[in-house]
This record gives sequence, structure tokens and C-alpha cells, in this order.
Amino acid sequence: MSFPPSEAPMKIPKRFRMPDIPKYNGTTDPNEHVTAYTCAIKGNDLADDERESVLLKKFGETLSKGAMIWYHNLPEHSIDSFSMLADAFIKAHAGAIKVETRKSDLFNVKQQDDETLPEFVARFQMERMDLPPVTDDWAVQAFTQGLNSRSSITSMELKQNLIEYPAIAWADVHNRYQSKIRVEDDKILRAASVSWHSDKGSDRSRRVVDRDSRSSYDRRV
Repeated sequence: MSFPPSEAPMKIPKRFRMPDIPKYNGTTDPNEHVTAYTCAIKGNDLADDERESVLLKKFGETLSKGAMIWYHNLPEHSIDSFSMLADAFIKAHAGAIKVETRKSDLFNVKQQDDETLPEFVARFQMERMDLPPVTDDWAVQAFTQGLNSRSSITSMELKQNLIEYPAIAWADVHNRYQSKIRVEDDKILRAASVSWHSDKGSDRSRRVVDRDSRSSYDRRV
């Protein structure tokens, strides 16, 4: 027990029902967890002394993984109140706030108007690697939001595709991107081929005209 019995003298009221609170595992903002937990407990219509006892005694049940290990490793009788417990909890998991903030930085990666799709994909991947591990669902959402429809038709089509048919895994996003790039490359090659044949045809026409002109001139001479 991390708190003295005298600091939580009241028994848990029989009418109390533990609210359904997502367990904290040490990877998200601890302030949000404390706020959610406190609001849920206060919603049970408890007396002040009952509320303090419940807050202290039930907090451990809302933790999992590393956070639960931290709770069980608290020195015996080291906590005098729930406010002290909450403060110690937030300080111990302050690193999670920085990680959560840095992960959200991925949503600030936006494709520029003059940036090609391959350039944006390469930059997005580099930005992602510089951050703490980012789950696929975060990466997919950030990439989709970051695509700039004004940059190119390919970017616009890829964004529309991802919105209409949401991807789950980053590999799916990358496959769709490569498919769009292949289509775009094929269009460029076909356009170049048409242009080349057109130029060759023009050259032949000019040579025929020149030859006919020379023949007419020779006949006049």
C-alpha cells in the first residue's frame, strides 16, 4: 500500500460502481488520464471523504503495463493524498507528453504546390523516421491530409482514392502511390512517343517539300 491507511479511512461504498475508464499504459498524456479518472469518480455522487478514499484506492485499477509497474513500485506509505499521487503520476510519465506531441508533428508535414508526389513521399518518410514510432493509422491519416491536390493530378487522384477507400496499413498507401506513379510514367512515355513520331513525320514532310521545291526549280532552270 503506497498510502497510509489513515489517508483513505473510508471503505469503498457498496453503491459505488467503478466507471469504465480506458487503462493507461504509459504512452499517452497522463494529464488526460487523471482528468478522465477524476471526472468519472466524481460522477458517482460520493461524499467528500468517500471520494478521496475511492480516488486513492481505485487509481491503480486504471493502469496497465509500465504504468501499473510504476504504481506497484511506489514506496510504502509515500502518498498522503490523491493530489500527491496524481502529481507523482504525471511527473513519472511526463515523457509520454513529449512523445505524443512529437507524433502529432507528422500532421504538419504538407506537400508544397511545386513539390512532386515522389518528392513528398520521400520527405514524408524521412520525417516519419525522425519521430518516435508512429503507428500505421497515424501515418496514413497524416499522409492523406498532407497531400496537396493543387500539386498535380496524380496527387489529387491519390488523395481522392485514399479518402474514398481509406487505407489501414502504410504498405497499402505505398502500393497505391506506386500504382499512380506507374500510370503517370506511362502517360509521359506515350506523350513523348507521340511527340517523337510527330516530329519525325514533320521532318519527312519538310524533306518532301524541299525535294519537290528543288525539282521544280531544276525544271525551270
